[in-house]
Amino acid sequence: LLFCSQNGLVPIVEPEVLCDGDHDLETAQKVTEQVLAFTYKALSDHHVYLEGTLLKPNMVTAGQSCAKKYKPEDNARATVQALSRAVPAAVPGITFLSGGQSEVSATENLNAINQYQGRKPWALSFSFGRALQASVLKAWQGQDSNLANAQATLINRAKLNGLAAMGQYNGEDGSSAASESLFVPKHTY
Repeated sequence: LLFCSQNGLVPIVEPEVLCDGDHDLETAQKVTEQVLAFTYKALSDHHVYLEGTLLKPNMVTAGQSCAKKYKPEDNARATVQALSRAVPAAVPGITFLSGGQSEVSATENLNAINQYQGRKPWALSFSFGRALQASVLKAWQGQDSNLANAQATLINRAKLNGLAAMGQYNGEDGSSAASESLFVPKHTY
């Protein structure tokens, strides 16, 4: 991180709690809070200039195998509470990972987080990988003839997530590609 700062780059801090398992939302929140607290303790110990960083965490969601299903508003509450308890206000922005959620679920959760009335001193946006490109790749299928459709799909997905980052997303048609789960058990990068 120090190397990034010294060379004019923005350090991106990426502690991710994976959604493997059958744990409930409360457990996911507790673990996320602990991971974030440990992360910011280490950053403080190393005198990292927090105002020059971005945080790229998971949203707080129950495990993929959890029997109980939670609403985006529940995930938003748990996420904002975890962030409020562990992330200093000096951090300027939080760009969420999609963490294996479907494109639609990730967008719905981001929107609910931005609509949540709790204290949120950071800009809250997205840094989705799988949840930004899965339907695009499906539309493209590696064929030049599908390029325009894939580009339109990407533009639409980016617009929807942009609206969600402002808390102004109003849903979508639920196309099959965007609604498919992107969860990969024991996902590694």
